[in-house]
Amino acid sequence: MNVGVILSILTLLAALIVVLALVYFLARIILALRGANRNLYQLADGLVKIEQDTQPLEGKLGTINGALGQLLTGLLSVNAHLASVVKMLKLENQ
Repeated sequence: MNVGVILSILTLLAALIVVLALVYFLARIILALRGANRNLYQLADGLVKIEQDTQPLEGKLGTINGALGQLLTGLLSVNAHLASVVKMLKLENQ
């Protein structure tokens, strides 16, 4: 065998190794992308479920917010009364 044939064979083997490595890694990438796609579908389904589960809250949040506003007014009044009591107790202790 002459040197040209040997170099040609070695070049073909090197090219074959590169192609096989490329095929292997591309196959791994395809599998990873399919797994990611499956996870994205599950995530999207979960988000749709959350949206469906929270839709009834939209109408009730106005009621809850109004009730909390009334509670805040009452609590602020109680806070003012308690501050007055503390002030009076401090005056009596002096």
